[in-house]
Amino acid sequence: MPEAVGRGAVVEVGCRVRVVASPPDLPDDDLRTRDLFDRCVGREFAVVSTMGSLLELEVGDVVGEPAHMHSIWVEADLVTRVE
Repeated sequence: MPEAVGRGAVVEVGCRVRVVASPPDLPDDDLRTRDLFDRCVGREFAVVSTMGSLLELEVGDVVGEPAHMHSIWVEADLVTRVE
């Protein structure tokens, strides 16, 4: 079973991760933030940037656009590393 990144697995830019959950406190706003995160759950993405325990993932393809058109910052404990 893959190890959750926030529990000691090493992740850096270029690593592939699978989003396993959405943050519980996301707003249900006009920007459809919660919908975007929910669409990412179960999918794999490359890490494009890191800042502390946050990982940036380019996720445009989940809404039918080029990956670089939309990105999310997600806590490391909400993803698993994909080998």
